[in-house]
Amino acid sequence: MSNVRLQQFVTDTDARGRITFGDVRRLHRDYLPDGVSSREEAELLLDLDSKIERADIAWTDWLVAAIVEFAVGNDSPIDGAVDGTGEWLKGVLAGTSKTTKAGRRIAREVRRTADCAERIDCMAVPAALPAVAEFNVNEFRLAA
Repeated sequence: MSNVRLQQFVTDTDARGRITFGDVRRLHRDYLPDGVSSREEAELLLDLDSKIERADIAWTDWLVAAIVEFAVGNDSPIDGAVDGTGEWLKGVLAGTSKTTKAGRRIAREVRRTADCAERIDCMAVPAALPAVAEFNVNEFRLAA
């Protein structure tokens, strides 16, 4: 793994069985200041989420935002992603040892984002009316 410090954080947090507000702040500030940058990091965090017994509410909020940003951060819609990020994330969420609140929220947010992107891609742009197409801004005159 390229992020050994993150691996150590996850191991220590898993051993304690809980994640505090301070842990979340430290994770964001020291270990992942630019957010999740690889599938390996995302899998590590999702696995941690399924193992810890107690978590501060900040953990769920941060994890959902970080994973959704990573998953839909590419320019293509999540379901039509060239690199298969959507399918990969579905597999990871399905393969975790237990379903978590964060996992359900991530799935819901990714689905919502994909639906929005699909609606935008499917919207037909009406052809410009001939009069509008020929409109020249320099010919615009205000009525007195």
